[in-house]
Amino acid sequence: MPDIIPIAKPYLTEEEALAAQKAILSGWVTQGPRVEEFENDFANYTGATYAVAVSSCTAALHLALLVNGVGPGDEVICPSLSFIATANAIGYTGAKPIFAEIDTNTLNLNPSQIEKHITIRTRAILVVHQIGLPAEIEVLSNICRKHNLALVEDAACAAGSKYNGKLIGSHSDLVCFSFHPRKVITTGDGGMITTSNPDYYTRLKRLRQHGMSIDDRERHGSNKIIKEEYLEKGFNYRMTDIQAAVGISQLKKLDWLVAERRKIAQQYREALSDISTIKLPHENEKCVSNYQSFSIYIKNNCPLTRDEIMQRLLSDGITTRPGIMSAHRERAYNTENATYSLPVTEDYSDRSFLIPLYVPMEKEEIERVILGLKNILS
Repeated sequence: MPDIIPIAKPYLTEEEALAAQKAILSGWVTQGPRVEEFENDFANYTGATYAVAVSSCTAALHLALLVNGVGPGDEVICPSLSFIATANAIGYTGAKPIFAEIDTNTLNLNPSQIEKHITIRTRAILVVHQIGLPAEIEVLSNICRKHNLALVEDAACAAGSKYNGKLIGSHSDLVCFSFHPRKVITTGDGGMITTSNPDYYTRLKRLRQHGMSIDDRERHGSNKIIKEEYLEKGFNYRMTDIQAAVGISQLKKLDWLVAERRKIAQQYREALSDISTIKLPHENEKCVSNYQSFSIYIKNNCPLTRDEIMQRLLSDGITTRPGIMSAHRERAYNTENATYSLPVTEDYSDRSFLIPLYVPMEKEEIERVILGLKNILS
């Protein structure tokens, strides 16, 4: 069997290893000075006023919803076409996810399908920038203003992506990022929330650390005894300084990583655009993707099923993954009382798959993926 081409690989170098080592040897390994530095760097990069580091993007989404007052009995509109963490974060607050349909081209929430789901219980819209392509933030923001709803961005996959010429992270008051190893930059795991709202910023920092009134650095750096208070029920959603040290190094490479990913995506586009049985990812000047993943949709005129294509590629040593899941069909949400009509979501989920894309990806690897697809689909 030929060498395996993985679906993804994190770009980690000796620079990240040394950064983690320095954090370990410093003696301050939990939330500390490197976390604060990473937060400041990330806020400056995205153009947001503040950034709050947390343990995962799921934690970020949970806290973002909480500071918007989402709670038991509320409803939050979101796509089903997303990793289940999107819906789960809504459930953590006691609210109910209301799944809305996606756009056939962007795979993001279809703005025209949202208002019919708004009720007196609707508190927020949770939009996902799917696999790195920004959603229509401006249109969604207008809907939220019209109906007095909060907008939360699930930007788990969208670090380095742009909407209307600005980096994702500064368009609205609560934007949540992931640093999982499958993302463009990684801290092993971890997340970040960007905001320009000082009240959100203060409460987010408190909630991530058990509701404590002061942070550890303030307490340890004081020459007076400080006794903290616990102002509300919070969570242990802290990022470690080891992770943050890696993140500081990774962030410096983000623009380069996005540029390299876009080059690979363009090679895929040029080589595969003439295959009539598939549809390639959508993009335009307004919504610029970081290509966290490259998705291929199998049209009805293809004689092979999605799974058959994936199996043949795997036999050639090329790893793929099924398209994005549809959360409403998982047992956690597909209950006896659940009724959903999401044909576009289900069709895309069933007829799409992701192909390898990572940095650095050797020329021979790219050519193998292209040739493998052409041999199967032509």
